[in-house]
Amino acid sequence: MKDIERFIKGFRVFQKEYFGADSHFEELKHGQSPKTMVIGCADSRVDPAILTNSKPGDLFIVRNVANLVPPYEKDGGQHGVSAALEYAVCSLEVEHIIVLGHSRCGGIGELMEQTGNQGSGNFISRWISLAAPARDRILAEFPDKDRKWKQRATEQAAILLSIENLHSFPFITRQTDSGALSLHGWYFDIVSGELFEYDTETRAFHSISGDIKD
Repeated sequence: MKDIERFIKGFRVFQKEYFGADSHFEELKHGQSPKTMVIGCADSRVDPAILTNSKPGDLFIVRNVANLVPPYEKDGGQHGVSAALEYAVCSLEVEHIIVLGHSRCGGIGELMEQTGNQGSGNFISRWISLAAPARDRILAEFPDKDRKWKQRATEQAAILLSIENLHSFPFITRQTDSGALSLHGWYFDIVSGELFEYDTETRAFHSISGDIKD
């Protein structure tokens, strides 16, 4: 109950800050118009809004285990991530989609323990098997690296796989081809506090963090 009580107190602080005089929600109550969508991990340590110092209304966020994007499937199924993508791109007309991964990801950690492309049948294993091609490529190309290095490389490769899957959605391809939409791959290092962005020219992740000053 202590956590719940702390959350309630936290909400009251939020309410006072955002619904007081000159309310931040005065405009937002009429609708949202974020320019950026973030696909992030459900990990409690990696909150996209906190990482980017954003306010309510700035980001349209979808979070799941290992920040994965499934490929486009027009099968009438109930696809949560795909539905969010369609809403963000077709209705909100976002200009940027960021796939935000991170180090020491539990989902990717479990994927590294799997022996096959498909999981054992439970929800998590079946979900993270989406990133199996990324893992398999890393294991094949770098067999002599240690496990820690391979997991970090797979975490980053999974971001690129999700971006590749984004390109499989026709409504996303139309927007990227026209220049109305840009796709970004970001990687947050929980240990160092650094943020890395994928550079399509160098085909590598580069730090975009500033100097940390006391």
